[in-house]
Amino acid sequence: MLNSSFLDNRLDKIQAKIAAGQRLDFKDGLILYESHDLPGIGRIADFVRRQQHDNDTFFVYNQHINYTNLCINGCKFCAYSRDEKAGDSFTLNINDVNLKVLERMDEPVREFHIVGGLNPALPFNYYIDLIKSIKELRPDATIKAFTAVEIDFIAQTSGLALDETLARLIKAGLSMMPGGGAEIMSSRVREKLFPKKISAQRWLEVMAAAHKAGITSNATMLYGHIETNKERVNHLILLRELQDQTGGFSAFIPLAFHPQNTQLSHLHNTTACDDLKNIAIARLMLDNFDHIKAYWIMIGEKLAQVALSFGADDLDGTIIEEKITHMAGATSAKGMSREEMKRIISAAGFTPVERDSFYNPVTELDEN
Repeated sequence: MLNSSFLDNRLDKIQAKIAAGQRLDFKDGLILYESHDLPGIGRIADFVRRQQHDNDTFFVYNQHINYTNLCINGCKFCAYSRDEKAGDSFTLNINDVNLKVLERMDEPVREFHIVGGLNPALPFNYYIDLIKSIKELRPDATIKAFTAVEIDFIAQTSGLALDETLARLIKAGLSMMPGGGAEIMSSRVREKLFPKKISAQRWLEVMAAAHKAGITSNATMLYGHIETNKERVNHLILLRELQDQTGGFSAFIPLAFHPQNTQLSHLHNTTACDDLKNIAIARLMLDNFDHIKAYWIMIGEKLAQVALSFGADDLDGTIIEEKITHMAGATSAKGMSREEMKRIISAAGFTPVERDSFYNPVTELDEN
């Protein structure tokens, strides 16, 4: 284990628990968030990360498709959603989606990340046809589509039970779900910022049902708005408890809130310290999650490099072409080449590993 003292001596006990293979509890999580010994927290997280993944850092060649920005939820933290009267609202038809896929047919896209708003005008068959059409064009690519919030809405649209809705989406080609929509699992925050969105309990129920059906998913936490440290820790523990039950979460992604163009534009952006701390604490609290992502779109390419030494082992992917965070003021690139992904990982002192959606390394044969 680590052989170094900490500026915050409370970290000694946390390090000892980690070394003994003991699970951190709520009090430990709160200490980590309250501590200003960021290098100390980072050292412990880096130790755990290297135990699990050594020097490897993963990324995937993926493409984002946002099929609509029309949404009935009206979340205060969202700069992406529009109502039907907005001049810049849009909904892609299936042909539009196909054209986006066809634009990159000569690229080795291994994953399609598909999310959108809750648009009441879209029938259930739209979602089925959306998945089928992409799968027909790119049969070898993984379809990672629809947050738990969208799945709940799609089930309502279909008039079917949740399990049957998932079964039909799986039959169409869905095999993975993104982790969005969890935000902060706090009734206080929910009532203030997103009262129309499904509850934390429902989000967990949808994810549990998806995992039971054989769908792998990610998990997220949106931080840096009005949430408290206690609410952050509680959120992580709720995710950890569900993972104990299902084992269906593939990775955890801390999402840094971007306030520009939202109803919370008076708030400040997250700091680098907060970004690194959330990644490191996730690595330590989520002991049953294999992968922690440094989502470079939200925290920037350079800080994502640093995050690899603070517990993160995955930079997500090439992300062609991200819209949601950029509409909230993100200044990172909207996409990154495979070569650039490898370069920034290597420059940080790590070994780049291109993967598929399920963390199987891409072999040299696949690259040729």
